[in-house]
Amino acid sequence: MAKQNTVRRPGVRGFPGRGGGKASLVEAPPEWRGTTVQVCGLWPWAAGSGTPMRGVPVGRVLESGATLCMDPISWFQRAGLIHNPSALVLGKPGLGKSTLVRRWVLGLAGYGVYPMVLGDLKPDYVDLIRAMGGQIVKLGRGLGSLNILDPGETAAAAARLSGTAREHLLAQGRGRRLNVVSALVTLLRGVPVVDQERTVLNTALRILEERHDGVPILPDLIRVIDQGPEALRNITLARGSEDRYRAAVDALHASLLGLLDGPMGESFARQTSHPIRLDSPGGVCIDISSIDDADTELQAATLLACWSDGFAAVEAAHALADAGLGPQRHFFVVLDELWRVLQAGKGLVQRVDALTRLNRQQGIGQVMITHTMNDFLAVPDESDRMKAKGFAERSGMVVCAGLPDAEMPSLTQVVRMSQREQRMIVDWSTPPSWDSLRGREADPPGRGKFLAKVGGRPGIPFHVELTQAELEVNNTNKRWTMPATAGGGR
Repeated sequence: MAKQNTVRRPGVRGFPGRGGGKASLVEAPPEWRGTTVQVCGLWPWAAGSGTPMRGVPVGRVLESGATLCMDPISWFQRAGLIHNPSALVLGKPGLGKSTLVRRWVLGLAGYGVYPMVLGDLKPDYVDLIRAMGGQIVKLGRGLGSLNILDPGETAAAAARLSGTAREHLLAQGRGRRLNVVSALVTLLRGVPVVDQERTVLNTALRILEERHDGVPILPDLIRVIDQGPEALRNITLARGSEDRYRAAVDALHASLLGLLDGPMGESFARQTSHPIRLDSPGGVCIDISSIDDADTELQAATLLACWSDGFAAVEAAHALADAGLGPQRHFFVVLDELWRVLQAGKGLVQRVDALTRLNRQQGIGQVMITHTMNDFLAVPDESDRMKAKGFAERSGMVVCAGLPDAEMPSLTQVVRMSQREQRMIVDWSTPPSWDSLRGREADPPGRGKFLAKVGGRPGIPFHVELTQAELEVNNTNKRWTMPATAGGGR
């Protein structure tokens, strides 16, 4: 009789005996009870959700390696994940903030969004915009000027419009010129213009628009105030008295002369040397890197003037599109080094607030870049500080690179973060170690790493990965790059 083979089978707790692995105790799994509304997502299987796949691919999620696609316009327009097409990027210098924004600029251009870099201080974006076939505008002493009274694209667009649309565009342009002149006077003085001075400026600009042939410049505005037409004298309540009129306008007159003859005169008191044109295929970049970092007043003034001029061009393009005279386009505006303007003088925060508040209605996606939340909270005036804090609170998404531990209390007032997320950001700000093999500092541990936050949702930590083509236009330290020798060495 043949011997029957028997198969050894484990019991419900595994194989008994030495080395069998039988479990003497099986712990009961935790149990919870909930309604079908609360636990429907856990039946029949529970799985974590993937990262969004709408937008510009920026890199890989640190925890899972999955591809992350994100940008403020796609997440607003296509994915519906945010309620405002804007982003605030925070982080210590050298950790890759401009690298991330350049990826957005490049990716959104592929989606048909027109990029506008309104004031490149380093420069970080010139090579990219040039490689895409865009317009490079250079401003600075001896390089170019920007006439703050030039209506620019607004005048050209208004000439093609009629009726209410034309009047509305002209009025908007007049208001922008008033705001930028007031902002420059504020910057020069360190305190805002008073109500009567603002009224004088508004009336003088209107008189200049009606009576001046061609494009006026700042000396023309000063001449109108100096001559004092009857309409201007009436709003100062001079009542026929020359002394009363002079007392009302002398302080403003002196400030405008300071703009004309001071360090800003070369930049703003002449005709615009290179006007913005929105017909270049690769966008616009205004290069102001020639202005020395020590000249903070001129840097802040130039940034304000560039922002005003850029938003005016966008407004003109939309007016033509609404009238059926041009294509409907979306714009991606980069506002870099925001802290320079915010801390330059009292009242400037209000000017920035007026420029950036209506981006959703105007078809503009924007990114504001600064170092820390304390840049907003360091504004001396309390009302300006609250407005500056509102920039962060209104942003559709907040993207953080490495930040110091001292930054966490102010950051978490605006963006809810877990202890783990805060610890991650602080760790990314750790200084680099010394690389003995290459004889120099190693790359910072947080370079290229970011945490994307949208409202109270859990943050998405990711690392930006660049293609070879991007690396060629991504060197922001050209002054420190050693040139190759004649023999081809490094």
